[in-house]
Amino acid sequence: MESSEENGEKKPTPPPPTVSFFQLFRFADGLDYVLMGVGSLGAFVHGLSLPLFLRFFADLVNSFGSYANDVDKMTQEVLKYAFYFLVVGAATWASSWAEISCWMWTGERQSTKMRIEYLEAALYQDIQYFDTEVRTSDVVYAINTDAVTVQDAISEKLGNFIQYMATFVSGFAVGFTAVWQLALVTLAVVPLIVVIGAVLTEKIRRLSVKSEGAMSEAGNIVEQTVGQIRTVLAFVGESRALQSYSAALAKAQKIGYKIGFCKGLLPGATYFAVFCCFALLLWYGGYLVRHHITNGGLAISTTFAVMIGGIGLGQSLPSLSAFAKARVAAEKIFSTIDHKPSVGKNKETGLELESVNGQLELKNVDFSYPSRPDIQILKNFSLTIPAWKTIALVGSSGSGKSTVVSLVERFYDPTSGEVLLDGQDIKTLKLRWLRQQIGLVSQEPALFATTIKENILMGKPGASDAEIEAAARVANAHSFITKLPDGFDTQVGERGVQLSGGQKQRIAIARAMLRTPVILLLDEATSALDSESEKLVQEALDRFMIGRTTLVIAHRLSTIRKADLVVVLQQGSVSEIGTHDELIRKGENGVYAKLIKIQEAAHEAIMNNARKSSARPSSARNSVSSPIMTRNSSYGKSPYSRQLSDFSTSDISLSLDGGSYRQDKLAFKDQANSFWRLVKMNSPEWGYAVIGSIGSVICGALSALFAYVLSAVLSVYYNPDHDYMSREIAKYCYLLIGVSSAALIFNTIQHLFWNIVGENLTKRVREKMLRAVLKNELAWFDQEEHESSMVAARLSLDANNVRSAIGDRISVIMQNSALMLVAFTAGFVLQWRLSLVLVAVFPVVVAATVLQV
Repeated sequence: MESSEENGEKKPTPPPPTVSFFQLFRFADGLDYVLMGVGSLGAFVHGLSLPLFLRFFADLVNSFGSYANDVDKMTQEVLKYAFYFLVVGAATWASSWAEISCWMWTGERQSTKMRIEYLEAALYQDIQYFDTEVRTSDVVYAINTDAVTVQDAISEKLGNFIQYMATFVSGFAVGFTAVWQLALVTLAVVPLIVVIGAVLTEKIRRLSVKSEGAMSEAGNIVEQTVGQIRTVLAFVGESRALQSYSAALAKAQKIGYKIGFCKGLLPGATYFAVFCCFALLLWYGGYLVRHHITNGGLAISTTFAVMIGGIGLGQSLPSLSAFAKARVAAEKIFSTIDHKPSVGKNKETGLELESVNGQLELKNVDFSYPSRPDIQILKNFSLTIPAWKTIALVGSSGSGKSTVVSLVERFYDPTSGEVLLDGQDIKTLKLRWLRQQIGLVSQEPALFATTIKENILMGKPGASDAEIEAAARVANAHSFITKLPDGFDTQVGERGVQLSGGQKQRIAIARAMLRTPVILLLDEATSALDSESEKLVQEALDRFMIGRTTLVIAHRLSTIRKADLVVVLQQGSVSEIGTHDELIRKGENGVYAKLIKIQEAAHEAIMNNARKSSARPSSARNSVSSPIMTRNSSYGKSPYSRQLSDFSTSDISLSLDGGSYRQDKLAFKDQANSFWRLVKMNSPEWGYAVIGSIGSVICGALSALFAYVLSAVLSVYYNPDHDYMSREIAKYCYLLIGVSSAALIFNTIQHLFWNIVGENLTKRVREKMLRAVLKNELAWFDQEEHESSMVAARLSLDANNVRSAIGDRISVIMQNSALMLVAFTAGFVLQWRLSLVLVAVFPVVVAATVLQV
């Protein structure tokens, strides 16, 4: 029987696991529920405001036509509705403030609690969880991305959803209670607008995902190049890195062109459909007015109310998408929070021994790693480690040496058997207390991107400076630390990149020593060091091991000659045990003796090679040997060092040629010069910019023309001559169809050509920035603010900011400027008195917009 894959049938991908919508609010408390209640009420009132305004506006317009010959009555009606408008405006202001502030506040509160709970839960998990279910990158992604997705859904997006649904319901309610015939026709055309928006939005989303993938590839190239800059410079790989980066940017650039076309088509097609629909509705509204079914004010308000209600329904759809994404993201977060670790289910419960001698015993232990349950690492393993003695574990790779260390640290629990501390099963001990009794020094010390002092303090938070210095002295680290310009406050860089292997290891020893542990675990602590560094580190370890139970794992057998007992492991079991001399005396019959013989032969071969190389001229030897402090030359200030923070939109011009640039903030004049230099960089696209500018200007003028058509039709509705009304309405309907066609064409032109301008500039700036970065000397990359991830982020963000300033912003400014120019000109020509009143209010609108931004 053939499988479904063999028949060419693909199994459907199961949907990702989700939580229920209401589970998104699991971290809400009493205050959050109050905030959500007030925010929901505010969103509901905010959504009602526009349809309600349109209903009052219809009555006001109708009063203009009904009381044209009675000025006193018209004045009374105008004052009445002016008061209504003030009330609606005040309610809108208060409700929108309550909506946004309350939902944003509760979203921040809930997401903060969720992040804290998640991080605590992640740190609370055992190693097994990270081996089988979650990668460390998943934790970072959950905090930085998934938590933001959930916060977005339970704050602003939910408030917007309630607002838009209120607009939808109230808009249709106003429309159907005013002129139900016109509302039905409007209802028929609204889905067309929604479908156009949904289809093009989905297309843009898919293209954006592809663009993000291409940009992620470019970012990875930057991170790898900067992260391995020594290798890149050593092999003169700058040109190859630039070529790879440029190729990745070219992919994103081509996708960006398509996004620009779709972004132009989206408003263009939407305006085309809206204006054509308005032409139909104005024509049908005229028919109803001529047959005395309704009046002009109700016809206009009904059209707008139902149209706005439909748009509100369409605007609510992104919120539904945000809710769906949040349910998936929340499941990832909540699954970790709810997961109970198999090791140390409660780190704060268990026994604490009054005194610890440090005797360890592994009794009949069987163990397999959870990620490889079919491979047994330890088989009926038993070993007793006397207190205050040094025990060395020796064996080939995979024999179980590091597994013993992991069991003692209780990173894992054995499948069967016991691990005892002073005769007490460590499963019964408080896990936090147990690990405080143990000091671990690994082959590759884990240093964090902070100061030397902070790294040492992680062994014992709150230790005094005197304790830190004492630990550093015992670890043979004090002398080299004090020679650094910043001493203990020296930044070690990403993963300790600014220090040599021996220096990092001695800091790790000082960190472990600061804890003054009873038990010391040395997992190949000197295997990755050169002979000089090994000597210094071994001296520090020898002092550190005095008076402690020490378990040593090493490949270099010379480091364990002084051990009180040597244990040889083979395939998860104890093969030999005894002192170094006892095991050597077994000769060829002993496993340990064979290992010693093999390593001595390898060491002799290395020494012979070293003697041959010593015949080289001294200058050649000096060229390949460097003192320990050479790696720390970055701490000195170089006249050529540059700050990546200078790669900003205001002073981007200083970073493009790779010359040295200043750390201080540029003055306004320099910012203006930088702007014009960016414009000059965009000179190859001046033709595209001219065409895009024409599109921007015409699009702005079309909006003002549409407003003029609506006001003209409104006045025609109150003309008693029905034949004249029919002719004028037909004329304006044809004009609207022309406006809709122009909107489709010129919106597409505007966004497409300005997007080409922006994409080309972005690619050019990113390439120049990376070229400038790679021209820096090596010391520049050792600085904390120039870590690979930060360099990649700055190249991405700063180039995007430049693109927004030159492409998107100029396009919007030109469109709005054209709209203001045409609108103000038409307003003052048609009715200058009313235009003056509106101009007086204009600063308030501008101020409100600035405050919102």
